[in-house]
Amino acid sequence: MGAFPNPLDLGADIMTSSTHKTFPGPQGGVIFTNREDLFKVIQRAVFPGLTSNYHHHRYAATAVTAIEMMKFGKAYAEQVVNNARTLAEELHALGFKVIAENRGFTRTHQVLVDVSNVGGGTKSAILLEEANIIVNKNALPWDKGFRDPSGLRLGVQEMTRFGMGKDEMRVIAEFMARVLIRREDPGNVRKEVIEFRREFTQVKYGLTPKDVGIDVGINMLM
Repeated sequence: MGAFPNPLDLGADIMTSSTHKTFPGPQGGVIFTNREDLFKVIQRAVFPGLTSNYHHHRYAATAVTAIEMMKFGKAYAEQVVNNARTLAEELHALGFKVIAENRGFTRTHQVLVDVSNVGGGTKSAILLEEANIIVNKNALPWDKGFRDPSGLRLGVQEMTRFGMGKDEMRVIAEFMARVLIRREDPGNVRKEVIEFRREFTQVKYGLTPKDVGIDVGINMLM
């Protein structure tokens, strides 16, 4: 999609990824290589050594998502990165310790926040979940363990695909500040989060029924 360098173009032999995060398809994983010899080795190792079936029901959904990304992927990826940076900047302005301030906070879909001064990653994630804001507790480089890490990892790609932009990222940052910094009751914030989310229920950067010819099929049946 062009928003981040392709590791294979930079000299990597193998790249692994999921099919359900920044690439918004059905849940699964993928292994990439541009070397024929490695492809054959990986293919023999993966099946039947590590997996026992192909999950054929995923193929159509994965193919449709690939077509969508070919058509809308560049705009989608650019908006994801812009949203992530805006969220990071707004969190920082509201008093959070956002990682990598000196490097512009983020160049991807992710934002890392050090919440050790407001209760730590586990407690912060639970409080935000009570407010209907789902985040991931995450160990930071200086943590000695992962059970109660210092950080939170935030990803904006899903909400971007539901049509949220920079303004909405600022609203989300404000919700987070109210829960974690100002210590408002998460239950009260939850009600506002639910109302806020109601405005974003349609998937964007995707094919419509008209794009895939469903209207034509209906007309033919009539």
